[in-house]
Amino acid sequence: MISILGVTLGIVVLILVISVMTGFEQELRRKVLGFDAHLVAGGEGIIEDWGSSAEQIRAVPGVVGVAPFVQGPVLVEFNNRRMAPKIRAIDPQGEEKVTNLRDFMVAGELKLEGNDAVIGSALANLLGVGVGDKITVYSPGNLEEIVKEINRLEGGDGSSAGQLRDMILPLELTVTGIFESGRYLYDSEFILVPLHIGQEIYGLGGGVHGLTIKTVHPYQAAAIREAINAALDPPLHIATWMDMNRELFEAIHMERNVMFFILLFIVIVAAFGIMNTLITVTVQKTREIGILKALGARTGQIIGVFVGQGIVVGFFGTVIGLGVGIWLVQYRNQVSHWLSGALGIEIFPRSIYQFSEIPAEIVPTDVAIICASAFAICTVAAIIPAWFAARMDPVSALRHE
Repeated sequence: MISILGVTLGIVVLILVISVMTGFEQELRRKVLGFDAHLVAGGEGIIEDWGSSAEQIRAVPGVVGVAPFVQGPVLVEFNNRRMAPKIRAIDPQGEEKVTNLRDFMVAGELKLEGNDAVIGSALANLLGVGVGDKITVYSPGNLEEIVKEINRLEGGDGSSAGQLRDMILPLELTVTGIFESGRYLYDSEFILVPLHIGQEIYGLGGGVHGLTIKTVHPYQAAAIREAINAALDPPLHIATWMDMNRELFEAIHMERNVMFFILLFIVIVAAFGIMNTLITVTVQKTREIGILKALGARTGQIIGVFVGQGIVVGFFGTVIGLGVGIWLVQYRNQVSHWLSGALGIEIFPRSIYQFSEIPAEIVPTDVAIICASAFAICTVAAIIPAWFAARMDPVSALRHE
């Protein structure tokens, strides 16, 4: 029973941890694909004639929507608090065909008209901003022109004073909504504004920094990128959502694999328990083994007795662990709430992980690999003491008794 319990514990922990980590990865993918486009196209500089480029991209098979954007750092002030986030200037109607920004709104509405702005939840908390407040935005995009005008003023050209004043005059934007994407990087660094605001701040005229593109399926983004570049002349630099988040997803994937091998050692420890039990049985049953060998029992039959015992332990441990593990995954949040109340600590801090509940996703192939690995380890652990028992000399065994 102790051996079965050890195997059960190993299976439960493996299924629970791997399912939760898979859930984290899949939920993060959904959040990234909701806030980011499948493809982002941009040149080395400004895209002046972005309208014709957008039309050419829309004509490529597999493209669902195209929208322009302007993005860059700004200085923001509210109640003497200053931050340096990024603005993302978008066309709301076009952006709705590319991303799911409206799904992330937690206060106010996604209204971007005139001098409106939508701010990330973490940035709003840092600045103390609420819906209806007015924030002041300074652009670092025209610093070179400001320096030139200052030099002209120092040279005595007083007519430049008005131009300099226009350059440094900040924009006052009204916060119409607050979004929460679930990623602290986005929620603490981004302010969404209408496209014309971004063009005005950076002095782009009618140009934009790039185009966001939605494809029929996110995992076809790389292939559609090649088709888009073949259709454009000259081609644009296009990055897929996987390219832009490669380090994050590779880190999660690597951590998941490392956790699998680390937790597999729990099953190996349980297998040593099985081996220890069978070795003890071998010592205790020395006389019986000797009698069986003297009566003509073959080596394979003796091995079968002990391997059979190991298989029984591995089978029941795996089956019970599978059932308990899947049950825990299904009721993970209820168990988390119960543990939080019983222990008086927060098991899953939502403010840190940016998820309202613990995500999890059971992948049948992962569960099959876990169960098969555990059963194989238990079987191998039983073979070693079984082999030593089968090689026992019957005369020595009977003399021992």
